[in-house]
Amino acid sequence: MMSTYMVIFFMFMVGNMIFVSKRKHLLIVLMSLEFIVLSIFFLLMMYLSMIDYNLYMLMIFLVLSVCEGALGLSILVSMIRTHGNDYFQSFNLI
Repeated sequence: MMSTYMVIFFMFMVGNMIFVSKRKHLLIVLMSLEFIVLSIFFLLMMYLSMIDYNLYMLMIFLVLSVCEGALGLSILVSMIRTHGNDYFQSFNLI
């Protein structure tokens, strides 16, 4: 049981390290955010099943994470259409 939590924590830390280190491309940032959301989902699933709680919270979490992914992809598509690539250095944030 403890090794499962260690794997989930390792997944979360790897996602955070990729998020911090690969900040030039928007697609890699979005993929690392989805990886972090996946590790949090696994943690919530383990925790809620351990305390025998109903899993409605997991469904709400999945709905919010899908909305976050769709919003990120729409920002990525609009950025590629306007600037031609997904580099953060190619456009001005102001």
